[in-house]
Parts: sequence; structure tokens; C-alpha cells
Amino acid sequence: MSDTATTHHFSPADKAQVLSEALPFIQRFFDKTIVIKYGGNAMTDATLKAGFASDVVLLKLVGMNPVIVHGGGPQIGELLQRVGKQSEFVQGMRVTDAETMDVVEMVLGGLVNKEIVSLINQHGGKAVGLTGKDGDMIKAKKLLIDDRENKGNKLDIGAVGEVVCIDPQLVELLDSRDFIPVIAPVGTGRDGESYNINADLVAGKLAETLRAEKLILMTNTPGVLDKEGNLLTGLTAPRVHDLIEDGTIYGGMLPKINCALEAVRGGVSTAHIIDGRVKHALLLEVLTRNGVGTLIKRA
Repeated sequence: MSDTATTHHFSPADKAQVLSEALPFIQRFFDKTIVIKYGGNAMTDATLKAGFASDVVLLKLVGMNPVIVHGGGPQIGELLQRVGKQSEFVQGMRVTDAETMDVVEMVLGGLVNKEIVSLINQHGGKAVGLTGKDGDMIKAKKLLIDDRENKGNKLDIGAVGEVVCIDPQLVELLDSRDFIPVIAPVGTGRDGESYNINADLVAGKLAETLRAEKLILMTNTPGVLDKEGNLLTGLTAPRVHDLIEDGTIYGGMLPKINCALEAVRGGVSTAHIIDGRVKHALLLEVLTRNGVGTLIKRA
């Protein structure tokens, strides 16, 4: 069924009811900060990209303060391939030599960031693109990962970093002037070197620093699922621990769930892992009673 047909299915009274049900959430989250990690299919499908941009603008217009942190792994891989460089990964993280770091900065801070900014602006928002290097916002250090084959050893995978600290002043200034910050996850080391940082981790640390109301991680899965494939929500730290122990949560979901847990432990009210493949997933999560995806809370 087309979007037009779906829209025509609802009467004006139905539409009014939907809008009135959003009112309590608009009131509750008015002037609250919502940090959104934007990635996955939502960044590559044209319809989903337009829907995301309009959702962000709507949240801003009704008085919330959305802050976007984006990834760009597929786009980085595509450009590396075009220049004849093979992507290499260790434990899911891209090995980043100097040449690869140049491509990362070009893609994240340039192509991807500016496309998101342009889309939001086309939908009536006022977005400003940044990297963590702007205003010396994100301080980083080299990330060394555990060598699974040689216990006790660490692996150096190049210019891959972890967050040391985030200065929130620039983001807070933009929020106060009704701009929407769009941030690429590139940080600066002590000696001025650039680091590529996982976007989930940047979003989580930024949400903690800003004392955000919500951290929303957009993914290509419905959320955390049980062993029968049912969506789990309302998870607390002890429950997550049990799900990890019994093997329900594993693989690529582990970093996301740990990021969400760290954020709520650090002062963020709630964290959400939602399916970015669902049109208007952002509005469904923020402005409806049932939400969409998995909710993680402190207790």
C-alpha cells in the first residue's frame, strides 16, 4: 500500500487522536536533550533518510534538543575500495593506518556529515555539522584491544581511539540558539593526532556529558531479542547481565547494550536500541506510549 493510501485511510478525527496522544510526551520531554546515534539502513535508504530528517526537525520544533552522532562504515569501505585499498577488521573494528584515517576524515567529516546536515536543513531545520575536533570537543587516546590468541597481549590497530573526555560547551551553545548539532565521531589526541572512534561510544559518552534525557541507538535489528526471537524491553543492569550470561545477548549486540548500560549508569535517564529500518522509528520511540525497540533503564 502506498503512503498516500495509508494516509487517506485515517479520518481527520483519527489524525487528531494521534496528535493528542503525543502531547504528554511533548510536555514531558520539552527542553530535554536527546542524543541519537544515526547509522545502519536509516543512513542508506532514501525514504528512511528523509523520514529521519523530518523526525529530527519535528522534535526540535516541539521544544526538544536532538543531538545527532553518526557513523559511516559502509561509506568509508566504499571509498577505500574505489581508491584500491582493502578494508581490514580486527574484532569488528577497522584497522586504521594513516592513509585510511585520511579517508575516514574525508567521509565522516565531509561527505556523510554534510549530507545529513543538508537533509535536515531541507526539511526546515537548522543543522550544523561538526567533528569532535571542532572546538577541541572530543579528547581521545589510542584504543588497544585484547589479543584473543595471546592472553595478556594488546593489539594496536592504528588510529582507532577511545573517548577520554568531551567538552559540551559547543553543543550546548548550538542547542541554545536552536541549531541541531550533527557530529562525526573523530577525536583529537594529546599531540593533535586524529582518532576514529566508534559512533555508539561517542553517542553514549556525549549523552552522559550532556546529562541527556535519552540516548537512542538506531540499528538494523528490532532491538534485543530473546532466544525465541521476541523483543525484550524494560531491561535493567541485572537483567542484562543474566541475558549475557545465558547467551541470549551476544556478538554485535554486546557493544551496543554495554554502551546503553554505561550511559544510564552515568546519569542518562533511559537508553533505547531501536530499528532504524522502521519508517519514523524516532517519532514512534519518543512520542508514543509503547515506543519501539528495547528500553534500558537504571533499575
